Amino acid sequence: MQHGPAVRRRKLGAELRALRTGAGLTSGEAARLVGWHQSKVSRIETGASGVKPADVRLLLDAYAVGDSQLRDLLLVLAGSDGGAGRHHWWHAYRGVLPPTYRDFISLESQASAMRTLETSVVPGLLQTPEYARAVTRAAVGGLDETDERLDALVEVRLARQDVLRGLPPLELSAVLDEAVLRRNIGGPGVMSRQLWRLVEAGRLPQVCLQVLPFTAGAHIGITGPFVIFSFSRTSDLDVVVLDHLTSSLYLERKEDLQAYTEAFTTLQIHALSPEETLDYIAAIADGA
Repeated sequence: MQHGPAVRRRKLGAELRALRTGAGLTSGEAARLVGWHQSKVSRIETGASGVKPADVRLLLDAYAVGDSQLRDLLLVLAGSDGGAGRHHWWHAYRGVLPPTYRDFISLESQASAMRTLETSVVPGLLQTPEYARAVTRAAVGGLDETDERLDALVEVRLARQDVLRGLPPLELSAVLDEAVLRRNIGGPGVMSRQLWRLVEAGRLPQVCLQVLPFTAGAHIGITGPFVIFSFSRTSDLDVVVLDHLTSSLYLERKEDLQAYTEAFTTLQIHALSPEETLDYIAAIADGA
């Protein structure tokens, strides 16, 4: 099982190794150029240890890498706030966020596009505060309305939504099983407002929302929800995330990415069109 940082470390290491080889340097020679021990270069290239953006810059300079887009990409992989990365605001919530959730937010903040299948709840990026509160209470045991952790977790969920308002914004494509719209979370009033929020969000140019109605019958997504993150600079960083109760699984093999990409395309074909979807949700909201 791979976690987000491990995926990025390995991808970063592989790219740095290729650049070193292309520059005609051994790992020992590269280490001497930047004043390190050879073992540090090896650990970075194998993904065994993390690397600071400043260290990546040293290596890129040593390898005479002038491609600005490539440099920006590798700095994003190293966790830089520059380039396409967004400020790591979630660090302020380290005390309440489990590592797997922080990993997910990190990928979400750096991705250029996100495709998601949701079978139970509204995607976090489209939740209203009331709905987010109800979902969080149900998902995290031992929380009551007076618990400060509940407030913090809801704040995080709402802060994540800033990616849809960034420059450029995250492009979100979401397929929702009809069960997402029918499941009463938080009571009729909360659900009604949440459904209208979906209609509003579905009109945004950066959001493509589709509903998979019950009449579609069995479909390839019945095995569970998933997320595909894509990155504008290279498809080599794309990753699939599968959430479980206590952990998340990250799939990065090309075969896995292709399988889930094809599955998502199939779901979109069988789902209602974006225009039909907004009418469908509005009709359910009117009756909520």
